[in-house]
Amino acid sequence: MWVLFRKEVSNFFSTILGYVVIFFFLLANGLLIWVFRTPLNILEGNYASLDPLFMMAPWVFLFLIPAITMRMFADEKKLGTLELLLSRPVTETTLVLSKFFASWLLAILAILPTLLYFFSVWKLGSPPGNIDTGGTWGSYIGLFLLAGVYASIGVFASSLTDNQAVAFVMAVFFSLLVTWGFDQLATVFNSGSLGFTVSRIGLLYHYESVSRGVIDSRDLVWFFGVMVIFNTSSRTVLLSRKW
Repeated sequence: MWVLFRKEVSNFFSTILGYVVIFFFLLANGLLIWVFRTPLNILEGNYASLDPLFMMAPWVFLFLIPAITMRMFADEKKLGTLELLLSRPVTETTLVLSKFFASWLLAILAILPTLLYFFSVWKLGSPPGNIDTGGTWGSYIGLFLLAGVYASIGVFASSLTDNQAVAFVMAVFFSLLVTWGFDQLATVFNSGSLGFTVSRIGLLYHYESVSRGVIDSRDLVWFFGVMVIFNTSSRTVLLSRKW
């Protein structure tokens, strides 16, 4: 799996697309929380917090990660290299996991430079260091987990088609459904308890829970459970080619 993992990462950075995707993520976040005079601007808020970054990141990731994953299987199918890979001593599980972990790592590499924002806010605080460190690190953990869920969804979408554009659109749609779909469905129910239960199925509830700085095992089970479900679905799609 390590060889395939390295191949996917190196392929991503062998073209300008890899650098453009990460640059877009950093540029969008940087402009919105430091430059543009919006409610998300940290300097305008007069409060030492990175909350605007973590509020906006799911929306940016909604397009960033599908751009990373759209070629994972779609490209292999279009070029006819998927059959070649599967003809070698490589299992479908190994192939799916190598692409998933590569996609997740690439998303994490896009997040890591934002640590400069944390140190900037730390220094700008009055007094310096006046920032909720626990909540900030919890939010970063939530962001890493969210990236993992989106990566598994993107790989699954890519396994369904040989067209990168279609894979991108499907990944965005599935990610929207998992993140906000259950919240919207919860508003349909008149019963408060039923609506709350439905909303807890969605990603947003668990992302916000982890972002408060409290790492609950139930949230971790949800995140990793969704990753397993979509990666297993990708494996099933590959296996279906033999049926």
